[in-house]
Amino acid sequence: MNVRAAGSVFIDRHFHALTHRNYRYLWTGQCVSLIGTWMQNIGQSWLVLTLTGSPLKLGMVTACQFLPILLFSLFAGIIVDKFPKKNILLVTQTVSMILAFTLATLVLTHTVRYEFIIVLALLLGLNNTLDMPTRQAFNIEIVGKEDLMNAIALNSTTFNMARIVGPSIGAVMMAWLGAGWCFLLNGVSFIAVLYGILQIQTAPYVRKKTSRDGVFKEIKDGIVYIARDPVLAQTVLLVTVIGTLAFNFNILIPVFTRNVLQLGETTYGTLMSCLGIGSFAGALTMSFRSKKGPRLKISMIASLVVASCLILNGLSTSVWLCGGVLALTGFFNIMFATNSNSNLQMNAKEEYRARVMSVYALVFAGSTPFGSLFAGYVADRFGANGAFVVCGLLTGILCLIIIWKFRKTGEKKSVEAI
Repeated sequence: MNVRAAGSVFIDRHFHALTHRNYRYLWTGQCVSLIGTWMQNIGQSWLVLTLTGSPLKLGMVTACQFLPILLFSLFAGIIVDKFPKKNILLVTQTVSMILAFTLATLVLTHTVRYEFIIVLALLLGLNNTLDMPTRQAFNIEIVGKEDLMNAIALNSTTFNMARIVGPSIGAVMMAWLGAGWCFLLNGVSFIAVLYGILQIQTAPYVRKKTSRDGVFKEIKDGIVYIARDPVLAQTVLLVTVIGTLAFNFNILIPVFTRNVLQLGETTYGTLMSCLGIGSFAGALTMSFRSKKGPRLKISMIASLVVASCLILNGLSTSVWLCGGVLALTGFFNIMFATNSNSNLQMNAKEEYRARVMSVYALVFAGSTPFGSLFAGYVADRFGANGAFVVCGLLTGILCLIIIWKFRKTGEKKSVEAI
């Protein structure tokens, strides 16, 4: 067997979502764009911390970026089902590009202020409120249900490959040229994903409107549908806890680097890359086992391991120890997120899928304002290491309560549904 044939067999076996032409276009564009996104993420966090010196104010920026998701994501789920998702993504990705160029201009012209960053964070959050459930629901249209989990795992692989590369490039860029260049390159990177989306050709799923269904009734029906399904209900509750308490790295890691380790941008980029390396390994692991489908038990175990890792992060006293623990945290974070995302999409009926994913966006990303403010407040009072420990303890306790509550019905139905 020649190298080309061997490569084709490997892709068919482990990355079978890439056999779909439409998905290849989307995935390739994301490979470029997400590197820019991570450059902007670390650049913005370090910029805010440099301007204000306050972990709480940094938490407020992150809270503002995710506040619109908390307020409007349930409405977004209704919109996503009523318009072609390709068209929605073209709009949202273009807006993200414009916002990145705006921030770059403010920084490079030395006119940036904390208030401007707050406003741009709110606008980006409003845009992401529509973008997130659209991208989630679009996957099944371009790969089908059989390859859905593999596509989600590959998306996580791309996201976390970018989490390794982006912070590394961003840290060097900040040290040499300043944070403004991180934002500028992020804006340029959106060209790749916009080109990829334009090349996609697929028959869109648009849910037919019924005159009797008002917006609020549709939202209520989606929430009731989730509440009555043990698998969906338990998954959503676990995601709520993890999304609120365990994904505050953009706040805690820069504060930990600056105040606990007393080091600079390069170390910050290195620690973020360690988190990305672990996440990348977790995404690959989920991709290799995607044919087996999602299992609720994986989400349970991963949530408890993540809680333990957060506590260990708080007890770390050196760069190497912290980096190793962050890599382990990233591995189980992605196992949890990929499995939970797949569980929701594969167990939801087609007419409810966009609404279920809008609830997923609400509890996973929309809960971030609470988590960001909480983590920023605790870090302000007790330091970043104390915030890691507190978040870890709360995550473990709440996840144990949810697992115990659904200990019989949830896992039984999950096994039957796959």
